[in-house]
Amino acid sequence: MSITSSTTGLSGRSVVVTGAGSGIGRAAALRFAAEGARVVLADLNADAAKAVAEEISEAGGTAVTVIGDLSDQQVVDQVVATAVGSFGGIDVLVNNAGVMDRMSAAADTEDDEWERVLRINLTAPFLLSRAALPHLLASGNAAIVFTASEASLRGSAAGAAYTASKHGVAGLTKSLAVMYRDEGVRTNAIAPGGTVTGIQVDVDREAHGPSVVMRHMGNAGRTATADEQAAAIVFLASDAASNVNGVILPVDNGWSAV
Repeated sequence: MSITSSTTGLSGRSVVVTGAGSGIGRAAALRFAAEGARVVLADLNADAAKAVAEEISEAGGTAVTVIGDLSDQQVVDQVVATAVGSFGGIDVLVNNAGVMDRMSAAADTEDDEWERVLRINLTAPFLLSRAALPHLLASGNAAIVFTASEASLRGSAAGAAYTASKHGVAGLTKSLAVMYRDEGVRTNAIAPGGTVTGIQVDVDREAHGPSVVMRHMGNAGRTATADEQAAAIVFLASDAASNVNGVILPVDNGWSAV
């Protein structure tokens, strides 16, 4: 990766990317940096985030890291304070961090699975969006991009907890889009299909939920790369999407069209 001049309006902008240490978040952070943006890398894994920061720095870009659990309000506040202190504000927020469930059907979903998935996938991005909004509004030309999922569009792509969390992300995306469109903040989401990332899925294939979900995977099409998802994120955050707001954009090789 080399740092090049920006044609997307992202050069010099302050961008927060969560889950930036690996997968789609890493790919997005690298793309934003290549566009000349200054990037806050938020992740639970300190070594992974540091490695991405070093990669960006070696290519001539600018990145800082914040390590911690984004469902913790103190970590959320630290992310916002770091972006404001390091780069003067927040222009783009990418709520990407998330976890999978065990593809459990509702009757088999235990409290810990439900609470963990909802807390990380839905509550954490809500907390960060709420904390970042004063600074996004001050920007006057800001964007929030969520990583939703194919599971935000249908009921056959994951278990009860993950599906509910990603439907919630889609609803939060649309609510933010309506509430703040006249104040200079656009909000959109990508809905990835199958993508090569480092997320591990603990699945009992003989259990009811996984056995049902697996029957529908034949329509999923080819598996995407993390960089293909990142390209859509950067587009939605860029001036090229200046009139795109409230969209849940499938990046799924047509799975949602089947």
